[in-house]
Formats: sequence, structure tokens, C-alpha cells
Amino acid sequence: MTQPSLDILLIDDEPQRAEALIGTLRTQGYRVIEHLNSADGLSEHVDRIRPDIILIDMDNPDRDTLESMSAVHRDHPRPVVFFAEAESDSQTIRAAVKAGVSAYIADGLKPDRIRPIIDSAIAQFETYHSLRRELEQTRTELAGRKQIDRAKALLMKHQSCDEDQAYRTLRKLAMDRNQKLGVVAADVIKVLEALA
Repeated sequence: MTQPSLDILLIDDEPQRAEALIGTLRTQGYRVIEHLNSADGLSEHVDRIRPDIILIDMDNPDRDTLESMSAVHRDHPRPVVFFAEAESDSQTIRAAVKAGVSAYIADGLKPDRIRPIIDSAIAQFETYHSLRRELEQTRTELAGRKQIDRAKALLMKHQSCDEDQAYRTLRKLAMDRNQKLGVVAADVIKVLEALA
């Protein structure tokens, strides 16, 4: 089964090395849609060309490169593979991963390892973002539950009713308005706190 071709943004500050890498990537079925000499303005480039993955091939990530990767990670998340040509210490690797690197290869680029590394980076990226979405959903649900509990407490106090009756009141309001319970709870809190 052939894999779909991926659009790659390549960052490599050595033209001859970049040319060789572009050739290798093309023979393996990848499309290099842009080559940059540095990570300057990386976020704008990613927003404009929308690559599937970013490959960076340089000695080690400098502060500016890490900041550029962090901006992409925040604004336009993509899998990022960093091929470090020089030996890297654990602090540099941690900083790169924190900036959004999905795969950090510390011993440079070897053409026969490109496909498994890219596949691994994409899998790592997808797993990370799936967990991040689940975490955000859990936080949203927890915030909604807190709103509902706060609204129930205010209804119980304002209407002198028990918790069960307060919850039924919220549910009926939500059904009547065709809104989520958390939205109705926020409205009830706003109204009842204004009356207090």
C-alpha cells in the first residue's frame, strides 16, 4: 500500500546539504513545498503554505529557532522533526521538545531512516494532540459542572428548595431554551447574583 505524499517545509542552513535532502525526500515520495535557510518568520510561512510536516536540519536549535518553533506549536501545530548535526545535551533536547518538536534525532540525518522517523513523528504528534483535546474537553466539562453546582446552590437558597428540585429547574430551563445545561447555569448565576 502506498502512503499519501506529504507536503514538507524544510529548514536547512546549508544549501548543499539541503539540496541533497530535497532529492532524497522526493525519491521517497515526499513533496518539499518550501525550503528556508532559517526559522525566521516560521509561523507566517506555516500559515501561508500549510505544510503537513516541518523538517529542520541544522547543528543544534538556537534560541531564535526554539522561539519560532514555539510560535508554530502554539498557532499552527504541525509535526516537527529536528535533525541535529552536532551532539546535543539533554537540556537542548528537552527545550526542543517543549517548543513542539515531535522527533529529535541527535545523530544527524541518514536517508534510509527518513520514512520511519517521519512516520514516528506524525504518530507522536497525533497522540499528543489527541491527549491535549481530551484534557481540554475534561477541563470544559469540569468547569461546566462547577457552574451547575453553583447555580443549584443559588437556586436552593433563592427558592428554598432541595438540590434535586434545583437540578430539575435547571434541566427544564435548558430544555425550554434548547441550550446546554452549563450555559443555562451560567445565566442563572448571573441573574441570581445580580438579585443578591
